[in-house]
Amino acid sequence: MGVAGLCLAGSAKSEVPTLSTYGTPGLVELPTAEVFDDGTLSFGIAYSGITLRNTATFQVLPRIQGSFRYSITDEFFMSDPLAGSGDLYDRSFDIQILVSKETDGFPAVAIGLRDFLGTGILSSEYVVATKTMTEGLAISGGLGWGRLAGRNSFDNPLSFLGLESEDRDTGFTGTGGQVEAARWFQGRAAFFGGVNWNVADNISVQLEYSPDIYLQETRFGGLAIKSPFNAALEFRYNDNLSGKLYLIGGENFGVQFNYALDPKARNIPGGREPAPASIVPRSSLAAASWNLDGPTTVNDMLRDRLMAEGLRLSSAEISVSAATVIVQNNRWDVEAQAAGRAARVMANTLPPEIEEFTIVFQKRGLPISAVTTARSDLEDLQYDYDATWRSLARAEIEDASSAVQDQPKLEYRFGPYTALSFFDPQSPIRADFGAQLDVSYQAVPGLTFDGRFRYPFAGNLGDTVRESDSVIERVRSESFLFAQESELEINRLTAEYLWRPAPDTFARVTTGYLENQYGGVSTEVLWSPIRSRFALGAEVNYARQREFDMLLGFQDYDVVTGHASAYYDLGNGFHTQVDLGRYLAGDWGGTLTVNREFNNGVKVGGYFTLTDVPFGDFGEGSFDKGLRIEIPFSFITGQPSRRVFGQTIQPILRDGGARLNVQNRLYPLVRDYRGPELSDGWGRYLR
Repeated sequence: MGVAGLCLAGSAKSEVPTLSTYGTPGLVELPTAEVFDDGTLSFGIAYSGITLRNTATFQVLPRIQGSFRYSITDEFFMSDPLAGSGDLYDRSFDIQILVSKETDGFPAVAIGLRDFLGTGILSSEYVVATKTMTEGLAISGGLGWGRLAGRNSFDNPLSFLGLESEDRDTGFTGTGGQVEAARWFQGRAAFFGGVNWNVADNISVQLEYSPDIYLQETRFGGLAIKSPFNAALEFRYNDNLSGKLYLIGGENFGVQFNYALDPKARNIPGGREPAPASIVPRSSLAAASWNLDGPTTVNDMLRDRLMAEGLRLSSAEISVSAATVIVQNNRWDVEAQAAGRAARVMANTLPPEIEEFTIVFQKRGLPISAVTTARSDLEDLQYDYDATWRSLARAEIEDASSAVQDQPKLEYRFGPYTALSFFDPQSPIRADFGAQLDVSYQAVPGLTFDGRFRYPFAGNLGDTVRESDSVIERVRSESFLFAQESELEINRLTAEYLWRPAPDTFARVTTGYLENQYGGVSTEVLWSPIRSRFALGAEVNYARQREFDMLLGFQDYDVVTGHASAYYDLGNGFHTQVDLGRYLAGDWGGTLTVNREFNNGVKVGGYFTLTDVPFGDFGEGSFDKGLRIEIPFSFITGQPSRRVFGQTIQPILRDGGARLNVQNRLYPLVRDYRGPELSDGWGRYLR
């Protein structure tokens, strides 16, 4: 981060810039040309009497940051005869691009768009510069359009580019969700500026001149603005957590809290897992007594020792000089580390004459990949300073194509569940709480019967009087009826078969009650070359809408849906997915998904879907889009775990672009065990 990124008194330097009430790098309400460290994820909440802003900001690339904001303004429509009365619940997206970093002679410069993909209530564009004057003192100034041109505005300085200078309409831009590029940098412009001064370690003061006259908020008497100056006092607890007291327009006080995390680093460096067992040299005296401590067979010892490492042994084949184990990884979130732990168990369990070890990873009876390592390499490299690179260079990662017979396996889990719904205008967050029973029975390799049963004890998912106004088939917009009319819920009840029809190829058939709203048959095939970052897939489904009580009955609506999909790992943690096909409402179109994934398992991404449903027919939001955040339990606890906390945030749930929620789609099921992902995590192979 450049010197403009921080200004702390003395020698202290923070890794997180001061954040505005918009949850982005800034002063009080105004932006600055500062950036987070690459990959930083920030959460902010600001409340100033009539307005509550909740913002998540992600530093997508070193120069690009994006934000999603959910704002609530009290009594926004109170006196508007056209809009009716009530509060405003508004969703908006921002983007800022750092044009140039700060140098000794020049400031940092950034260009930004606020609310470029929302209703337009907060819509503005700006160019801003930030310069560190002395240690602990930074000034920022810029040029704004839209809301940032409400006071002392002048003709558009970009008129020579054909941009207009006439007064620009502010406020709603229709149903929202559309990229109003024709409005960007249009209309009159105004200057803004301010200063950030660190008066003491971890205490800073911000003062700014704002051209925002808060036209929408003051229009109906909810907010009074008596001054163009805003001020704030910020307290920083550490590089992650800060709080702020601020004053808007001379008499509107507010409070703000921010939390930032670096998903590139583990919360507990190195982790809390026990150190791996040292590999016993075959030439040592201990080798003579291996596996002679009782009547237990070698396979039994392998099974017990692998189980202690969180690896379930399905099968073991041992010959004169080679051994193969087929395992299911139940613990390690870095798959290469699971391979390394399995190899150590084999080295310390099998007879000295066995030189070649192969670990085959299998999920739900589906073989995915095989890692082969020479025993002598493990012995030579376990303490080598360059062991990561050398062990990867000597290992072989191959496709595994044949399933093995396993004992029938019954698993179950009983515990609480939480079901969430976001952004209902009557209640921003709705939730149901209850008990959940998950049952899984694997009869033969690849064939699994699954059931999930729920009983809600409390919640408000169904507590709404809103009715769907959708003019297309109501495939998702009546989701609240499933919560209203159900008690005991068969959330899912399926039979699934996974198999390998050809090398580098995977297939799946799932039938039954596929999710809480649809039943039917889902088929899928995936081609994923073992050493390629590219994969192709195709899925065809027949789905029928279930009764609202989520028991055994069905409604009349049915549909055939399906997609062709392409997956590509762009490198640097970026993964893309493109899906083209037919959706639940019968609409045709495509979905683009982009995720950034870090080596510790944290994932941040987003998607959008465009179909042949016109924006007006789609309704509020114009098209389907959303954000996805996944945080592994291991990131928080330091203990290895396959469990993750994941949440998809959809600004609005409508019917266009809707897909089935089928479990165990093939690409996410197998990707982590294919060659590129195993190689990316190889730094933990010998840990």
